[in-house]
Amino acid sequence: MGKMGVVCMSASNIKHSKNNGTSIKACKLVKKIINKRGANSIDVEIISLVDYDLKPCIGCGECFYSDNCVYDNDFNHIYSTIVKADALFIVSAHYAPIPAKLSIFLEKVEQLAFLKRFNDENYRSPLFDKPVGLICHGGGTEELIKYYKSLVLDPIYNALSYPVEMKIIGVSKEQHNGVAFPVKSIKKIEESIFPVQEYDWNDIENRLEPLVDNVIKQIKVGKRS
Repeated sequence: MGKMGVVCMSASNIKHSKNNGTSIKACKLVKKIINKRGANSIDVEIISLVDYDLKPCIGCGECFYSDNCVYDNDFNHIYSTIVKADALFIVSAHYAPIPAKLSIFLEKVEQLAFLKRFNDENYRSPLFDKPVGLICHGGGTEELIKYYKSLVLDPIYNALSYPVEMKIIGVSKEQHNGVAFPVKSIKKIEESIFPVQEYDWNDIENRLEPLVDNVIKQIKVGKRS
């Protein structure tokens, strides 16, 4: 079995948080869990969408002929990186309902697959059957995170289903399309217009471990088949 590669995408748009944002921290936690499980056999690359200038899809149809976006090299770089990887994790905050750059990325991935599939029902996307683990968070405490399933996880799940047909990995019947984690507390401080959110990262690690384990298991199954 060759060395495996995993991409963890941080979908946050928050520029000022730099490498200290919640989505980036969650990606680093995914990497930590994978490193504990896979030692040196799995490479993990973190992609932060805030660092890329993604352009909305304009429905020109050129991707049907070129297999990429002729107007968006940043998208092409991210897409090709994910295509080469063995699995993907997406960490998304709850915005309205998901971050704008993630929405742009998903609509282009879906368009690439749709045009090919519409013209040839036997076509399968380069992302077909690739395992993906979905993770979301927001300003909600424990009693509110159940709503993130419909607000955040479902839109991403739907975008990566037909015609892309990635293998979306779950944890349980209740968490069949990903994992949400809550804030521990929210504070307001005088020197900032933004809320200060505190997280229990040990608790979050425990929540993410089953999802990470299931994704790794799917990679190994794919490598053997």
